[in-house]
Amino acid sequence: MKTLFALLFFFYSFSSAFAQTPSGKNISDVVYVKDADAYRTERCRLDLYIPKGVKDFVTVIWYHGGGLTGGEREIPSYLKDRGIAIVGVGYRLSPKAKVSEIIDDAADAVKWTMDHIEAHGGSKNKIVLSGHSAGAYLALMLALDSSHLAGLGVNANDLLGVVSFSAQTITHFTARAEQGIAINQPTIDKLAPLFWVRKDAPKITLITGDRELEMVGRYEENAYLARMLKITGHPQVKLLELDGFDHGMTYPAFPLLLKEIANWSK
Repeated sequence: MKTLFALLFFFYSFSSAFAQTPSGKNISDVVYVKDADAYRTERCRLDLYIPKGVKDFVTVIWYHGGGLTGGEREIPSYLKDRGIAIVGVGYRLSPKAKVSEIIDDAADAVKWTMDHIEAHGGSKNKIVLSGHSAGAYLALMLALDSSHLAGLGVNANDLLGVVSFSAQTITHFTARAEQGIAINQPTIDKLAPLFWVRKDAPKITLITGDRELEMVGRYEENAYLARMLKITGHPQVKLLELDGFDHGMTYPAFPLLLKEIANWSK
């Protein structure tokens, strides 16, 4: 029954995503870093979708997946015309950049958004970080290891929250590869969201696919992060498992992202 419900939920969500042409404004190919080399200038660009007729709107900064070695910036179609802005972020990729540098790119995109979103009608106090897989890992790293944003004059605790889609919460396998650690050797170091668990972090909602269908260990990593956050006294962490869905669970998760935004905005 749970699987049937999940499938029905998916098809409703998917069909709704393409029901109408979005009415908002699109701004494309914005370079969000300064004084960068050619490769960083090429990769560190963002696209921005602005909702029509909404003031002081919430902005979702969306980081694409791809294992930190591939992928391109995107603005998920389902999120358009929902009364929110979306920033689709591109970033450097391994092996041309170290994972620590990729996290810095993700932080620079937050800084750019906070500096510019009010000029487009949004609120810099209503920024949500989100993404799928590697992108979700980046979102969690920024929220939990506050040093990346602090170095840019941004307080991570000023974020409205984080909604991660199937994030790696131990050290990312690409970061492990940089250190010569096997992909199946679990590691928790300073490149792991779990290393930075703290009770005063922003609100966090962790979404994964079905534990039996997901990437091996992905649900369990998220369950461990949720438990450790609760143990530290974090007041608002949630873990959601989408029965019947594997790692590619973005569309069933998008309505949950919107629901969390609505709850956090009350």
